[in-house]
Amino acid sequence: MGKKECVILLHGLTRTAGSMRRMEKALQKSGYLTCNMGYPSRKYPVGYLAGKYIPLAMEACFRKTGEKKLQKIHFVTHSMGGILVRYYLARHVVANLGRVVMLAPPNHGSEIVDKLGDKWWFRRFNGPGGCSLGTEAGSAPNSLGPAKFPVGIITGKRTLDPLFSSMVAKPNDGKVSVQSARLEGMRDFLVVPHGHTFIMRNKEVIRQVIGFLRHGAFEI
Repeated sequence: MGKKECVILLHGLTRTAGSMRRMEKALQKSGYLTCNMGYPSRKYPVGYLAGKYIPLAMEACFRKTGEKKLQKIHFVTHSMGGILVRYYLARHVVANLGRVVMLAPPNHGSEIVDKLGDKWWFRRFNGPGGCSLGTEAGSAPNSLGPAKFPVGIITGKRTLDPLFSSMVAKPNDGKVSVQSARLEGMRDFLVVPHGHTFIMRNKEVIRQVIGFLRHGAFEI
């Protein structure tokens, strides 16, 4: 791979860095440095999380290589992690930005937030960041523009959660519809027969992520 390339992994809402561990190990075996960044997804708004934790992750990449500049910094995200990256890149230039792969991103929000966001227990469990992921025009994802960076998106069309799935436009992964995952400006888009919660652990999904980081397209 020549000079080191680093992949920053960002988990989804209510999850931890542990949820991205299998993906991280596969990336390391493929020759990438990694920074699997945990962040308190339930505690702060999207803007605060993006502004604080993405720079910390980039600093961690530099420390690992011992150089002031890496050849590339890539991102692999799950769910809300993708919205953090969109928020950050809409406001900051990453000179050595590589490619981005988003897994099951609510790029146009989720109807679950629309329907349950006014419930106290939903607000308490998901926090300000999660409660900003609705489908209305002013929601966190819908206030961001099209992608101006190389991004591939993988999303699911199967779920084992009939309750939440019934609230979301079909086809969906139980949390996010296939249509909501799409993003203007994306380079590639792949729909897989998996659900939202564990999509990042699937072997074929991991293979496709690595393929996009290397070649800028999914391998069909």
